[in-house]
Amino acid sequence: MSTVAPPADWHRLDPRTVLVTALVVAGVVAGAAIPVTLGLTRWFSLPVAVLQVFAGAVLVIGAAAGADRVRWHRTRYRVREERVDLHTGLLIVKRRSLARGRIRTVDLTANLLLRLLGLVTVRIGTGEQGSESTLELDPVTRTEGERLRRLLLERAATAPPGVHREGELAVLDPGWIRYAPVSFVAPMLGGAAAGAVMQVSDWVGAQGQVIEWVGDRFRETPLLWVIIVLVLAALVAGVVGALGLWIEMWWNYRLEREPGGTLRVRRGLFTSRSISVEEARLRGVDLVEPLGVRLLGAARLDAITTGLAKDHEARNADHNTLLPAAPRTRADAVAADVLREADTPTGAALTPHPRAARGRRLRWSLAAVLGPVLVLTLLGALLTPVLLWIALGCAVVAAPVAVVLALDAYRALGHTLSGRYLVTRSGTVRRSTAALERAGVIGWTVKQSVFQRRAGLLTITATTAAGGGAYTAYDTDAAEGLTFAAEAVPGLLEPFLERPPKDV
Repeated sequence: MSTVAPPADWHRLDPRTVLVTALVVAGVVAGAAIPVTLGLTRWFSLPVAVLQVFAGAVLVIGAAAGADRVRWHRTRYRVREERVDLHTGLLIVKRRSLARGRIRTVDLTANLLLRLLGLVTVRIGTGEQGSESTLELDPVTRTEGERLRRLLLERAATAPPGVHREGELAVLDPGWIRYAPVSFVAPMLGGAAAGAVMQVSDWVGAQGQVIEWVGDRFRETPLLWVIIVLVLAALVAGVVGALGLWIEMWWNYRLEREPGGTLRVRRGLFTSRSISVEEARLRGVDLVEPLGVRLLGAARLDAITTGLAKDHEARNADHNTLLPAAPRTRADAVAADVLREADTPTGAALTPHPRAARGRRLRWSLAAVLGPVLVLTLLGALLTPVLLWIALGCAVVAAPVAVVLALDAYRALGHTLSGRYLVTRSGTVRRSTAALERAGVIGWTVKQSVFQRRAGLLTITATTAAGGGAYTAYDTDAAEGLTFAAEAVPGLLEPFLERPPKDV
């Protein structure tokens, strides 16, 4: 295969990509070798099974390395004055190009293997939906990645006005790890761990033995205590997993403002990540308080910005998070620094919503509980009394929880105007306080159901091209909500409002 160098203005990926691919595939093959070998011993002797697996592994690794060698040879990129070009493909040749003026993100990612080799993966994106809006260079040297990031994010515009400071805005406090076990990730990881044990035991044909072993341990234990012990064991596994995941994601965390108006987040223990947010595209911040984190007085800070990567991989990588769960006062201070404000909008006093909004939440919560209870009661009357006892237990336990959550959801409701920002807050399991720049609002959506109209309430939503695209004040007083929207963006809603006639 020819290795002729590309023209001077074109660049290749780093040739060590072939080595990276071979090592990654070798790791996957090694992980699958043991169960495959054990499976083959049902038909062949152990030496023959090992030889077959080894030959297959060599073939798979060689094929993967060869395919990546072809990819490296057929891939080249260049940065021109107006565009960035990427050409790749053998049978199907792709020639893609992005206008430099549309580029909003240049993110650098490196797993442990890439870091050991001094390589990074560069993702260049416009922030639009779909894979065609992103170019990926995988991999290039770290020096080349940093050069591309600085070159493509370079802007001639001056930094936005306001109170601010350059350089470091936030750095990791190891004490923040205490918020990891109270996140919703912990129970999810606990359930995943239990499922993984059963799946792996099934692969090696030992699932029955695992169940039998657990049964022997609890043979003389009442069923209720067995359930409690197993749930606690899963939770402990989830807590350990949550701590490990937090360390991997947020170790070496640093938020800084670079010259030219770019916010940069760097984080990661084994897989390092560098995410850049152009301040010209920043439209506000979202202070997120999941229930467990909020009970400990902490919050997470997310960016509300246009042009941030929106594809599936980016969403899974927490691309919009500026600050992990940290004390609420620290999150407010970072929000003020990020927005270049003396006083943080996320800490502004909010206008409470009418008591009718509380009644709506109580009715919704009780309906969500009593509906399944009534179904269980009906089935119990028709089938077995056991379901009646389950229905009673659900009503006794779930109804008070539903009332508490409904009251908390009502207390969370609020909205206000704070300088250049409109602020809305809602939620109980996941409370969100969004400070959205008023200039970023492109429209309003007003909704009023029959029941809201009778209660004198309405729901008003600010639509924007940034963040989630919509930020809502739920169940506001009808007159107060419309006044709030009209004052937030003068001239946008007035043509649709009916003003009461003035007294003559």
